[in-house]
Amino acid sequence: MSDPYTIREAAIWPPPATWHSRLRLLGPSIVISGSIVGSGELILTSSLGAAAGFVLLWWMLVCCWSKSIVQAELARYIVASGDTYLRALNRVPGRLPGPRGPVSWTLWFGLLSFLPGIIGMGGILGGTGQAMSLFLPGIDSRWMSALAAIAASAILYSGSYLRLEWTMLALVAGFTLATVASAIAMQFTEYGLSWSDVAAGFSFEFPAEHLVLALAVYGATGVNSAEISTYGYWCIEKGYAGFVGGDREDPAWLSRARGWIGVLQLDVWVTLAILTCATLPFYLLGAGVLHAAGLRPQGLETVSALSAMFTRTLGGWSLWLFGGAAFCILFSSVVAGFGGISRMVPDYLVEFGFIDRQRLATRIYWTRGCGAVLPVASLVFYLAIPNPVVLLMVGALMGALLLPVQSGATLWLQRYRMDPHLRPFAPAHALLQLTFLFQAVMATLVIAYVVL
Repeated sequence: MSDPYTIREAAIWPPPATWHSRLRLLGPSIVISGSIVGSGELILTSSLGAAAGFVLLWWMLVCCWSKSIVQAELARYIVASGDTYLRALNRVPGRLPGPRGPVSWTLWFGLLSFLPGIIGMGGILGGTGQAMSLFLPGIDSRWMSALAAIAASAILYSGSYLRLEWTMLALVAGFTLATVASAIAMQFTEYGLSWSDVAAGFSFEFPAEHLVLALAVYGATGVNSAEISTYGYWCIEKGYAGFVGGDREDPAWLSRARGWIGVLQLDVWVTLAILTCATLPFYLLGAGVLHAAGLRPQGLETVSALSAMFTRTLGGWSLWLFGGAAFCILFSSVVAGFGGISRMVPDYLVEFGFIDRQRLATRIYWTRGCGAVLPVASLVFYLAIPNPVVLLMVGALMGALLLPVQSGATLWLQRYRMDPHLRPFAPAHALLQLTFLFQAVMATLVIAYVVL
């Protein structure tokens, strides 16, 4: 029998048998890439490159590659069980009083990150408005940010996964191609990357003066805690969990589960490839151009300062290209980010006992409503503190604290709640354990910084 706490909304469907058919069924990677490759890459990654030069290139690879294992393994559990992300967290032992009964401590901890996440999204909206103002310099960028918030609200109010997937596909393709082109063009200018720069980038130095920004970059880039939490919802809406089915007595259940987990893993690899190809060029451009020119992105001039990464490599005409790419990057983060958050809010209401789990229409109502309201609420923080870098660092540092909770919960769920036949192989499990320890150290550093 299916678990009464799971969501199985799609019809049972056998997994694809060929690579071509698997590729056709990818999609959550595109949506989450719209959120991943965004503000952290354009603003924080470039800012770190501008501040530190090439010396932290190795750190950027750690930021890109060290969290996808958590994304993949937590999603493995979600697809196999049908649990939502928050239902999975609510299974972790350690109960605390809730408004309508005890809930796992992990739910309360996750809720603590909600407000910092909204604050960080305000920084992304601010950057979006600044990108738009490059085309209309006579208009205050804060008005542009308000326009972006309204546009995001309208898209998210529709509540359509398919519409969101196609929107993200266009935006992701646009900003990835533009950024890679600029990084290649840098090689033919005075800012070209040399072998000595590469050597410096892998000297494994860690300048203490850049610790806070580097920790924020770790929390914001790659698959951060927000994307790890929302990825499961996109997998459910794509249908992966429903295709598996909830009847574990069915002789074909195990083979279906393995097949759809295989599709999921391919989707995760696509995510990793996209974020790596889009993240490293930003760091290289920041280190190669902004650092050499002594430019530091900040305040209302953040995006205009970042535009030097394009104009000094491609020429003055590329200000338009940069503006378009920056808009694609940041607006995709706004839509995908708030899209994920709007799916978590009703799930919190379910887990805290305010909404019946089986009332799908009520969850959809709350999802659409939150999608319409949250962008406007986040805009208020940017209007109060019009500095995207500061706002993003608030959200990113809190996100770094949530990462070891997610990886630790994944380890527990796989050991105590997952069918033994679907658990990962030993190397993947060992990598997940190592990631948990590393993230615990990073979280400790963030706490030490805040306290001291």
